[in-house]
Amino acid sequence: MVLVFLILGAIFTSALSTVAGAILTWITTYFGWFYIIAATFFLIFVLWVMFSRFGNIRLGPDSSRPEFGTTAWFAMLFTAGMGIGLVFYGVNEPVYYNANPAHPNEINANSQESAYEAMNFTLFHWGFHPWAIYIVLGLALGYFCFRKGLPMRPASALYPLIGNRIYGWIGNLVDILAVFGTLFGLATSLGIGARQVNAGLSELFGLPNIWWMQVLIVAAITSVAVLSVMLGIDKGIRRLSVINLWLAVILMVVVFLFGPRLYILTGLADFTGYYLQHLPETSLYVANPATDPNGFDFQQAWTLFYWGWWISWSPFVGMFIARISYGRTIRQFITGTLFAPVGASIVWFSVFGGAGLFYDNLRNAGIADQPAELSLFALLNELPLPAIMTGLMSALTVVVVVLFFATSSDSGSLVVDMLTNGGDPHPVKAQRFFWAVTEGLVTIVLLLAGIGMAEGDADPLATLQSASLLTGLPFAVVLIVICFALRKAFQSEDTRVLVPGTTPPSRGSAPTGNTAPPGDVERPAAKSGSGARTKGSGSSGDSSDSGA
Repeated sequence: MVLVFLILGAIFTSALSTVAGAILTWITTYFGWFYIIAATFFLIFVLWVMFSRFGNIRLGPDSSRPEFGTTAWFAMLFTAGMGIGLVFYGVNEPVYYNANPAHPNEINANSQESAYEAMNFTLFHWGFHPWAIYIVLGLALGYFCFRKGLPMRPASALYPLIGNRIYGWIGNLVDILAVFGTLFGLATSLGIGARQVNAGLSELFGLPNIWWMQVLIVAAITSVAVLSVMLGIDKGIRRLSVINLWLAVILMVVVFLFGPRLYILTGLADFTGYYLQHLPETSLYVANPATDPNGFDFQQAWTLFYWGWWISWSPFVGMFIARISYGRTIRQFITGTLFAPVGASIVWFSVFGGAGLFYDNLRNAGIADQPAELSLFALLNELPLPAIMTGLMSALTVVVVVLFFATSSDSGSLVVDMLTNGGDPHPVKAQRFFWAVTEGLVTIVLLLAGIGMAEGDADPLATLQSASLLTGLPFAVVLIVICFALRKAFQSEDTRVLVPGTTPPSRGSAPTGNTAPPGDVERPAAKSGSGARTKGSGSSGDSSDSGA
């Protein structure tokens, strides 16, 4: 089906552009309310799980411990979960909202009020909600795979509701939706990344900023991703993720040191407080096109696109963070995956977005007038840096985007490999190669369709946005069902925390919670990233949980 899409999309590019535009309008008009409510529901659900007694359960046997160190774990989940978007939108999104408020009749553009609203919406789009979406599927996969012995596939999360039918057409349909969501959600990020790399190369070396350069960039970076995914998680993805995280930190530190430090530091507190204060209101705001046309246009172009993007990415990021989170308790998993990345995102946007707002509002730099892919380079040109250092920072930006591109692509292809290989976390190399290349081809086709829309005075990113919204809509329903399946599964767990050295009371013939559900013996045991540990040999008496 993907190959058919590639062939038809390459031949009938203009038709694909037209269809994509129609889909974007239809989904945002009639299902915008559903996206808003669903995203907020996921956040409430994961917070409830984190503070409940179920937080003591481990993603694995009770005796299991984390496979990766905290730094490497955070680097992998952060670069896979956000990646390119942070670099692309770090400056552009706040300054764009500042110059184009969602409610221009109530707030003046380029004012202190518009700056607060700009950062509020930016942090809303990149804060708690997207990571809550990722956590729902990541938690379900980690729990059912590592603790219950089911294969690592989204369909496994429905076991408490449909039992062994996860191995039938219902389970296959869920996994197919996850494959399409991963491919097209990832293509959105890769297309954005290609545009920014092209803009950086144009800024540095005068290369043309044109579609065929972006196609070459996608092809070149896809080859890097292919090499990384062939090497596997430890040798390829982990090393690239850690390197990329440190390079991004260096870029952020330079902007902070040479930028408006006092404005950034005060903004870090002010903007965070404003975001948290208005979070309930923003989370449940649904714009009506009849009574609030400006708000509706803003929500359609930004909030709904983001919610569709995050949901379509959830199979990819959820499965990946589940794969690297073996041995952590549910509370550790949610706390680390929700608060650490959100805190890092707040700091990132406060530095880059705060600096952009300072130069636009107080120095009339006009960064908001630049194309989105040039915003960060425009900010670097405003900093009081020597010319050679500005060039070095621009080059570093390109390198960071390239590595984010590679880590997203290789992580995504690994996830699609697992999905199309029945949940096996160690797919064959030929399959890894095929899906890594296919992701690059999907990105190229959507880029070409977006360029066709741009020639008709449309947003060249609209095709990428349409792909995310279309694949995200049905999977949002799947995620809601998974929440209820998780709750049902947790209720059967023994969540008592034992004092170290004591013996648990006899549980008779009751299941230990570390083996596969009844009926699972009818098929071969699923492999896991930790070998035999998936089935777990310890009983609950082995527990030395950190909550003890």
